[in-house]
Amino acid sequence: MHPKSFFDLILHLDVYLPQAAATYEGWLYLILAAIIFCETGLVVTPFLPGDSLLFVTGAVAAQRSLQVVAVFFILWAAGTAGDSTNYWIGRLAGEKAFGRFLNRKYLERTHQFYEKYGANTIVLARFVPIVRTFAPFVAGVGQMRYRRFVTYSVLGNCLWIGIFTFGGYFFGNIPLVKQHFSLVIVAIILISVMPGLVEYLRHKLAKQKA
Repeated sequence: MHPKSFFDLILHLDVYLPQAAATYEGWLYLILAAIIFCETGLVVTPFLPGDSLLFVTGAVAAQRSLQVVAVFFILWAAGTAGDSTNYWIGRLAGEKAFGRFLNRKYLERTHQFYEKYGANTIVLARFVPIVRTFAPFVAGVGQMRYRRFVTYSVLGNCLWIGIFTFGGYFFGNIPLVKQHFSLVIVAIILISVMPGLVEYLRHKLAKQKA
C-alpha cells in the first residue's frame, strides 16, 4: 500500500470502517482481530493502527453495526494471543535472529522502558505505539517468567482494549467529535506517542549531561 493511501485510511477510519462493516458483516470481527494480533504479535508490523482503530471500532459499534461486548472480548483475546506469540518469538529465536528486520532504536527505546518500569512495562506499553509491539519480544529475549508475563499481558490488554473501545462507543458519536473525527484520530495518535517521546528526550538529555 502506498504511504499516502495508508495515512488516508488511518485518518478516515470513521468512513472506511462502517463501509467494511456493511460489506464484510460478521467477518469484520476476524479482520479486526487479525490486525490487533499482528500489531501486537509480529515485531515487523508496529506501523499498524491500534488506539485509533479501537476508538473508531467502538464508535461503529455504537451505531449497532457491531456488538461492542463481542468486539471487546475478541480483540482482547487477539491482543493477548499476539503478546504471547511475540514473547515466544523473542524467547526462542532471540534478538540476533531478527537483526536485519528490527529497528535498533525501537529495541533500545523498549529497553529504556524496562529499566524504568520493570514488569509494569507490559501494561504501560499497551498505550505507547511501537513500544507495545516490541515489549513482549524484549520480555521474551530477557527470559521473563511466562506466568508473570502473561498476567501483566492480560491486564494490559484488558485496560487498553477496554478504554479505547468503550471510549469510542460512548463518545465517538457525539456530534462535535463526529464533525472533527480526523482531528480526534490525530489527537489520539499524538497523545499515545507523547509519553514515549518525553521519555526518549529525557534519556537523551541525561546522556548529554553525563
